[in-house]
Amino acid sequence: MSTLVKSTTYPIVRRAPRFRVNAAHLLVLPYVIFLTLFGVLPEITALVFSVSKFVGGRPQLFAAGLSNYMTVFNDTRFSTSMGHMLNYLLIALPFGVIGVVMLALLLHARSGRLTAFLRTVYFVPGAVAGPAVIILAIFMFDPNVGPFRALLSALGLTTVSQVVRNYRLPFLFTLISFFAGAGGWIAIFFGALNNISQEIQEAAKLDGCGLIQMALRIKFPLIRPYIAYMAILTFAGNIQLFAEPQLLGKVQGSTVGSYWSPNQLSYAFAFEYGNFGAAAALSLLMLSIGLLGAILVLRFTSLFRADAAIN
Repeated sequence: MSTLVKSTTYPIVRRAPRFRVNAAHLLVLPYVIFLTLFGVLPEITALVFSVSKFVGGRPQLFAAGLSNYMTVFNDTRFSTSMGHMLNYLLIALPFGVIGVVMLALLLHARSGRLTAFLRTVYFVPGAVAGPAVIILAIFMFDPNVGPFRALLSALGLTTVSQVVRNYRLPFLFTLISFFAGAGGWIAIFFGALNNISQEIQEAAKLDGCGLIQMALRIKFPLIRPYIAYMAILTFAGNIQLFAEPQLLGKVQGSTVGSYWSPNQLSYAFAFEYGNFGAAAALSLLMLSIGLLGAILVLRFTSLFRADAAIN
């Protein structure tokens, strides 16, 4: 007589792994906290204010609809300030990125004490940040006391007000931003270049690569993600221009207007006219432009791809 054995199978229940805090989370936590407090929450507040009406300095939430945005778009100073910013970006962005990359590649091509000294020299202006940079720039641009007075006098410029003219501002702001930030970016690129495998460089030399070919065909492709990162932050910083035109506009005899940049116009909406709704709307517009620029850079450079540097 045969015995039938009935086998019973039980479904295997897989539990989702519990969330565990590790060192990476602890490292990111301060950034997340500050991003939330000084980035996300202010932008949410600006979004609410942009559709609110302000009466006597008090907000009537969600009472304005899109009228604050229409106020900004219909203001003639808005298109003028956006044109100024566009002219500045067309000069500052390529000049800054190309200039820093070239300097980093040149410094990395020759190692030694001179290279270390030059990296320090480039980095020193970055230690002077904020409005102090503009005060220093006014001194540098002054034909009477600045170090370039001989050159400026030869060009027929005898007063600082003659130097600080509207049509020269994009070039002046480009010089200020470049020398204030180039040192930090050169240090970043220099670190990236030092991480390039020596085997790759030795193989390129064996194949006959000179210094220029090594820089353009080997080193440059391998640091493209860092260049894309710089382009994003440089673009975002350049559209936030405020201190430079604000302070240069205070120079005696200066023709720089009080609404040269969109940020200046936003400041005027808030603190000259008490229209915080329009100021918030304009700030959100500038945020959108910065995000759009970042998305375009990410789209065309594949910054977050693991093989971006190789391809």
